[in-house]
Amino acid sequence: MSKIKVTLVKSPIDRPERQKLTLQALGLNKTNASKEIEATPAILGMVKKVSHLVKVEELA
Repeated sequence: MSKIKVTLVKSPIDRPERQKLTLQALGLNKTNASKEIEATPAILGMVKKVSHLVKVEELA
């Protein structure tokens, strides 16, 4: 599996609770926090749901 780097670029304040919980599940707590995660179908689905709040980079 490939890895992706997900960075929280916008604040989850005034967002639906579901989106906040998705960010929490991805391990993104603070703005500009980054995580390197395996790109599984479940993770990619979570990233898609909060794509307006995060920046995604593919790692080699």
